[in-house]
Amino acid sequence: MLATRQRDTNAEIALRRAMHALGLRFNVNRSLLPGSRRLVDVVFPRAKVAVLVDGCFWHSCPVHKTIPKANRDWWIEKLRANWARDRDTDRRLTHGGWKVVRIWEHEKPSTAAARVARIVRRRLQYEVP
Repeated sequence: MLATRQRDTNAEIALRRAMHALGLRFNVNRSLLPGSRRLVDVVFPRAKVAVLVDGCFWHSCPVHKTIPKANRDWWIEKLRANWARDRDTDRRLTHGGWKVVRIWEHEKPSTAAARVARIVRRRLQYEVP
């Protein structure tokens, strides 16, 4: 687990490049939850959009979810806790006025970037307070 990158993963970098190519400018790896060490992968502060890029294994992707056979019970609990933490993060950010966008690592970066761009531009058009 220590070898698993926590930031600047290939999926994150590909998404950031695709968003940058669309003219989007953003912050990376920001803490938006006071008193929490949780980081948001990509942040659009003015539009209040928080983008999180989730790995299929660690975040239990509905398409690619797997559970290792060794220490199965431990992994089930670990992945369940990750899922619960993700839902808590979504809830807390939403409660704070943020639009949360979750991108799976298997999504095509250009498609995901276009989705993020639409959300950001829509929120900027209506200037979310």
